[in-house]
Formats: sequence, structure tokens, C-alpha cells
Amino acid sequence: PSPRSCQPNGANKEALQREIEELKQKDLALDQEIAQLLSEGYSLEELEQHISLLHEYNDIKDAGQMLLGKLAVIRGVTTKQLYPEYDLELSD
Repeated sequence: PSPRSCQPNGANKEALQREIEELKQKDLALDQEIAQLLSEGYSLEELEQHISLLHEYNDIKDAGQMLLGKLAVIRGVTTKQLYPEYDLELSD
């Protein structure tokens, strides 16, 4: 391809500019949220630990959902039908 064909056309360029602006706004909002949390007495290390624990929780929850799904297939039921058996709420 010629160098010109790699150039974004006008519409793509505008879409990219909008996306860049949206990302800048999200970055600003996150910076403000971090500043708010820091002003409330949280430390960056504590926030990073919370994020790490949330990732771990989500990984464990995903594994549990996968196991429930496999068990449901083996039993020929829906995962929803297994929730009461394991004292799980649908919001879990």
C-alpha cells in the first residue's frame, strides 16, 4: 500500500479526534476521582491493593461461574436452577 492509503480519510480522522477527546475526558475524570479519594485519606498503595483484590475476586467469580455452567450441562439444567442448591443469589 502506498503511504497515502495508510492516511485516515476525513471521516476517520474526525472519529479519531472525537475518540481522543473522549479518552482525555475519561483521563481527567479518573484523575479527579483519584484526587478525591486521596483527599479522603486513601493512599495510592491502598487503592492499588483494592484494585488487585477486585481483579482476584473477578477471576475467582469467573471460575465459579464456569464450574456452575459445566455442572449445569452435566445435570441438564440451567445455572439459575443450581443457585438455590448452593445458597447463591442471582445477583452473586
